[in-house]
Amino acid sequence: MGLRVSSAPFGSALILLISYGYIKMLGKQGVTDATRYAILNANYMKDILKAYYPILYVGKNGRVAHEMILDCAAIKRASGVEVGDIAKRLMDYGFHAPTVAFPVHDTLMVEPTESESKEELDKFCEAMISIKKEIEEVVSCQSSVVSGKKQLTTNNEQLTTNDNVLKNAPHTAKVLIADDWKHSYSREKAAYPLKWVRENKFWPSVGRVDNAHGDRNLICACPPIESYSKETV
Repeated sequence: MGLRVSSAPFGSALILLISYGYIKMLGKQGVTDATRYAILNANYMKDILKAYYPILYVGKNGRVAHEMILDCAAIKRASGVEVGDIAKRLMDYGFHAPTVAFPVHDTLMVEPTESESKEELDKFCEAMISIKKEIEEVVSCQSSVVSGKKQLTTNNEQLTTNDNVLKNAPHTAKVLIADDWKHSYSREKAAYPLKWVRENKFWPSVGRVDNAHGDRNLICACPPIESYSKETV
């Protein structure tokens, strides 16, 4: 396998040196401790989030390995909120989404690894709990629609089933500072869902894109090939 990778014309065999160097620097005991910390971190988060999201593949002792899988299938059925909506909303909280829809459809696979601090783990859990509350608002809104009401008033905001922070995430600075704001929720809710987000805000540079279209169509924003053949002065 090593020969196949290294002999490939566009292979990236050199990345193996990173893993090799990390293992060599840790040593036998370090690798053992790193594994223990990774498992500990995953189970710490699992114990916090299990009250909000079903956890798949829990062992007989109620534990997971170095990763945990949050089952979002029931959320999709109840609210129409996709796992991709949750992933994109996490960007507004300052987190890159964990693995989406793998190895199980409609799930998030969270792998905190051994390198994350307890403070960072707590922030991620707080973000996921906050997102779950946002999902519950959407569910309540749908119940209002079924009962004959088109909107649900909560915290002085008019929420709708199709226009909410989850379906429109992530929110860029350009969108938030524009004069034209027609969403049924406030800019505050979109940009600063939690207090600590305001203190250290990450601004997504790109808003929502059509995932399916992007996956099925190669879109190149680079100059045409002909431009590279022209002589430059």
